[in-house]
Formats: sequence, C-alpha cells, structure tokens
Amino acid sequence: MAIKKLVLDDFFEEEDFSLIGIHCTIEDYRLAFLLNKVLDIKLSRQDSDIDNNNRKTTFSLFEWEDSAQFKTWNLVSNTCKVLSNQINENSLDSLFSFNETITKIHHLVPEYSKANYLLKINNALNKKKEKLILNKILNIDQVITAYSIATNELKSKDQLIFN
Repeated sequence: MAIKKLVLDDFFEEEDFSLIGIHCTIEDYRLAFLLNKVLDIKLSRQDSDIDNNNRKTTFSLFEWEDSAQFKTWNLVSNTCKVLSNQINENSLDSLFSFNETITKIHHLVPEYSKANYLLKINNALNKKKEKLILNKILNIDQVITAYSIATNELKSKDQLIFN
C-alpha cells in the first residue's frame, strides 16, 4: 500500500511585499496627495477602512493597483485613537460626579508604534528601487522621517493582509 504525503507549503505561501514606515503629523488624505504627486502614483481612499478588534478600531486605507508593473500600493494609518468614557468611582455618590473621557491609542503594527503611516507595496521591490522611493518620500517637507521595514522579522504580518 502506497503512502501519500500532502505538502502544505504550496498552500501557505508567504506574501512578498515591501514596507515603508512614515513619520509625519499631517492627515492621511494630505499624505496620500503628496505621495501621489512625488511618486507619480494614484492612491485613492477605499470605501471601507481596515476593521480591527471587532469594530473597536479602524485604520484608514488608500490603495492603487499598478496594472503595468503588477503591483498594489497601500497607504494605511498605523494609529487609531479611541475615546472611551470612564466613570470616576470615588465620586459615584457625590453631587459632583463626572464621566472622565480617556483617549486610548491603538496601533495596527505595534512593533513600529512610532510610525504614523505604513506604505505597503505588494511584489517586493529591489533594494535600488526601494531606496529611490525612500529618498523621494524623505524629500517631502511634511515627512519627518521614513524608513524601510524588514518584513521577514515582522511579528504582526497578518495585520497587513488587506484583501
């Protein structure tokens, strides 16, 4: 009797992508506009944001499919601020009890919590092309810094699957 073996490596293929962390304080639509202008791409806001943690956190998503080079570009916000009300227990029976509003900050990729935005390019770029893109991003006045992120060392890689 012959023994058959099923190799699952064919089914669970690692997604190959380049990832750039961007530090800046401008709004997401403004950054998308500047990246479109500098990199000659056409990022546009998606109808639905990335829903994480059962609708408790959402992250804005911009996408462009480059059919000429078979690449998909995604600009995603790495931070989400959530306002929550907390009742002050010390003054529960007091005449002057109040609800305290607390702002919690969540990150899509917690390892790089300092990055405000992530630029993901499917079908990884070669190092020379990635360095050229980084230099163009760094020349934007509103960008504080930008850097390449090693995707093979990323622990929360599954957070970056958008489709």
